[in-house]
Amino acid sequence: MGNITNKTDEELAYMYIDGNNRAFDELLKRNQSKLFSYIQFVVRDNDIADDLFQDTFVKIIMKLQCGKYTDSGKFSSWILRIAHNVIMDYYRQQKNLKTSNQDDNDMSKIGNEEVMDSFIENDIINDQTMNDIRKMMNLLPLPQREVVYMRFYQNLSFKEIADMTNVSINTSLGRMRYAILNMRRMARENNIILSIL
Repeated sequence: MGNITNKTDEELAYMYIDGNNRAFDELLKRNQSKLFSYIQFVVRDNDIADDLFQDTFVKIIMKLQCGKYTDSGKFSSWILRIAHNVIMDYYRQQKNLKTSNQDDNDMSKIGNEEVMDSFIENDIINDQTMNDIRKMMNLLPLPQREVVYMRFYQNLSFKEIADMTNVSINTSLGRMRYAILNMRRMARENNIILSIL
């Protein structure tokens, strides 16, 4: 197992394609938390997120086994794009895109520990700031909220975001720009100071 843990995700994907099931186990272990967090963030329901997470991994397995994976970037970006497509398919099937309902878009499910790791010494102030940011993100339209989440919570590049959401890089940048402008306006209107210590 030692040699598997030293491999990149991309190498593991090819090892799995060649029949090494332990390589897929390692890929799953490395990527499941990030993938599930993304799905849960978008759908806001644990049961639906569980189902979509499983659907996503079935699609990943099928695509790998059919040889539809090419190493053209980060493996994690490739699987997040598959997850994005699975989620969009789910919404299309449900014919129910309630993106403006605040209850459906509650940001409180994002774990503080993921966001605040590097700011431990100032937990209380930073906690409040992050709560304010989540509340404001909660009010953004889905495309803006999604790009903010991918950029700041998953550290994806704008090219990766554009690829995953099937839009141009300029559209991704525009959505981020509008999201930041909207959040600044909300902060100003509510006298919220957004500073992380």
